[in-house]
Amino acid sequence: MLDPILYDDWHPVAASGQIQAGQILTAQLMGQEIALWRSADGVIHAWEDRCPHRGTRLSIGSIVADQLVCAYHGWRFNSGGSCTHIPAQPEWTPAKSACAKVYSAVERYGLVWVCLGVPAAALLPFPEYDDPNLRKVLCGPYRVETSAPRIVENFLDMGHFSFVHDGILGEPTHTAVRDYKVDAWVDETGEAGILATQCVFWQPQTNSLAHGGSEVEYTYRVVRPLTAILTKLPQMQQTFREAISLHVQPLDEASSQVWIVLAMTNFVQSEQELRDFQDRIFLQDKPILENQLPRRLPLAANREVSIAADKLSVFYRRYLTQKNLRYGVITAEQHA
Repeated sequence: MLDPILYDDWHPVAASGQIQAGQILTAQLMGQEIALWRSADGVIHAWEDRCPHRGTRLSIGSIVADQLVCAYHGWRFNSGGSCTHIPAQPEWTPAKSACAKVYSAVERYGLVWVCLGVPAAALLPFPEYDDPNLRKVLCGPYRVETSAPRIVENFLDMGHFSFVHDGILGEPTHTAVRDYKVDAWVDETGEAGILATQCVFWQPQTNSLAHGGSEVEYTYRVVRPLTAILTKLPQMQQTFREAISLHVQPLDEASSQVWIVLAMTNFVQSEQELRDFQDRIFLQDKPILENQLPRRLPLAANREVSIAADKLSVFYRRYLTQKNLRYGVITAEQHA
């Protein structure tokens, strides 16, 4: 299903460090196979993983003299996707149609982002990433057999803390979700989103170092349909917020890959210890997400029962409806 909202948006497909010069990496985005490679100037290239000649995956080819060479017939393509040499007819000048399909690609926040269509907006803002007071750690990717919107909605939900994350983010003796505030919001690029504030919940372990329990106040920002950022004030700190950003890569309508970027005040533990803590939390969410039915998020108000504590979830579904999202969801019209 072609969804212009997601087709013309940026999506993470790989960690920047995964793509080394001279290598070709494969990725999947919305059912499309992508070949990723880095040219000698350090620039990332994202192409449809298919040679225009006979359809062989370009990812099984090689990089020679800063050009991608198809494994089947040796066709060579420069960094712009144009064919420069056809061994079977070495004197022939390749036609302009003999080119690889090129997608827009950028590197930011430790990730490679790809747009399959024409970017409708700049890459999403994540100002905490540029704060020198915060340490950045990339976590994941996590493969989850469910739709991308289901994963974002779970990230925005506090009501499951005491049950799914007992002993870390909540416990059965503290289950109440206090009233909080949710508003429409516009980010610094002019894109509409959602902002939830005054989200307070009691947690027995507020981070990978702190134990003993305390109330934590969160702020949630939905900055794109498949990205949400959680911020919180570190203990004894009132000048800047830690952040956990969730970015979902839709592999197809019912399968996803999740990337999490931490911007934290914890400079004591190793990166692996911080990843292990985040892995522990997310892998508790994974079986819940994979057992929600239907896998695509239903947007019809009467499809699932909501309560006051689900206010942010309701706003998120309404936001997707207003954007006319079609991929990974069941619209009200489809439900009817």
